[in-house]
Amino acid sequence: MTPPKPTSRPDKVSLWRYLRLFRKDILSAQPHRLYRAWMAEFRTPFFRSYLVNQPELIDTVLKKRPDDFPKSNRISEGLRPLLGDSVFLTNGDTWKRQRRIIDPAFEGGRLKDTFPAMHAAGQAAVDRLRLQSGGVVEFEEVTSHIAADVIFRTLFSVPIEHEIAAQVFDKFRSYQREQPILNIAAFVPLPKWLPRLHSRRTKKNAKDIRALIQRLTADRAELIARGGAPDDLATKIMTTRDPETGRGFDTQEMVDQVAIFFLAGHETSASALAWTLYLLAMYPEWQDSLAEEAAALDTPDFSVMSRLKLSRDVFREALRLYPPVPMMVREAKCPERFRNRDVPEGSQIVISPWHLHRQERLWERPDEFDPTRWGTENGKTCQRNAYIPFSTGSRVCPGAGFAMIEGPLLLSMLLRHFRFELVAGQTPVPVAHLTVRSKDGIWLRLVER
Repeated sequence: MTPPKPTSRPDKVSLWRYLRLFRKDILSAQPHRLYRAWMAEFRTPFFRSYLVNQPELIDTVLKKRPDDFPKSNRISEGLRPLLGDSVFLTNGDTWKRQRRIIDPAFEGGRLKDTFPAMHAAGQAAVDRLRLQSGGVVEFEEVTSHIAADVIFRTLFSVPIEHEIAAQVFDKFRSYQREQPILNIAAFVPLPKWLPRLHSRRTKKNAKDIRALIQRLTADRAELIARGGAPDDLATKIMTTRDPETGRGFDTQEMVDQVAIFFLAGHETSASALAWTLYLLAMYPEWQDSLAEEAAALDTPDFSVMSRLKLSRDVFREALRLYPPVPMMVREAKCPERFRNRDVPEGSQIVISPWHLHRQERLWERPDEFDPTRWGTENGKTCQRNAYIPFSTGSRVCPGAGFAMIEGPLLLSMLLRHFRFELVAGQTPVPVAHLTVRSKDGIWLRLVER
């Protein structure tokens, strides 16, 4: 029994069928040959797209020459109503300035300070789940709640039960299911003045979320001005000045950044944690090992993270099999030549962690769940060259370190108190919405230890 994987489409389909499949789910819209291809080309009447699945090419795009391959504006079209000009969507000098302000908040010493808030969110989750012990539970909902709680506690020092935090979480759940990962403008070049055909509900949810975030940031700005703000991530970011320009974020810019922190820090973590729990239900022998290791949490301070090694390997393996962000798109600013093939200026360069992490020419047993692989030569080599759940290079996710503390910690806390069991007839089917989720949720039986 191997972990579930989407059924690939036939190798040849019409353009219009491909577009319909792509809009519905980008994973099952791809042919199986991409799991072995070093590079693949896809042509439309409007642009050319090249999936690169060879480590050397990925290094060129993401590490060696990132300025020559900026983020594609086509992908930002679907996310712009919520994210505005956040660091996730910008390029060039704007992006560099944003990162100079944001990155200090996620440095190693600062991450240590977030541990108590993460631990408090984990304990709150354990307390809630005790009320559901013995039942069948949909865990994408559970992990979304936990991850949102972590974000609000670490960013604004408020729990998910806070009035505004609860409203943001509720609105975002609607946005997540309503908004496809790609808008029509990802396929058809549209002038800026033309409406992007976002649904009325999507636009309303995005507007409401941003209004709520603006209230939080305005309240925090007032506390900072009075000298009474807590020393959390929001305060750090809002008081940091760009060392080159001396400017910080204004209110609108901060709303953009908080929106992406919530999307990236909540949605991706929820996806990763839910899939990890499902994998552990498939392989229950790992649950016992992690529960035993979690005894280290008797001393719940940041030093415990160095002792949660199995939990870290399990979480890392889940990120390999189910990377929350399955594809990233860049654009060639000038003509290129990849693998003896001309790549015209303006071409879309697709980098797919989903396919790279299962590249059959690189990984041993790529579709199998095996947390011990990280101690093998193949695993170590692939971790360096073919493992990018947080992207890589200058645009690596600033919250990567945050996620690799949060994931193993929450996993250990849950496994210490509960067992997770498969439910007959409830095999999840991975699909890509904003992140890799299950088509009909992830249902597990929850049993208190």
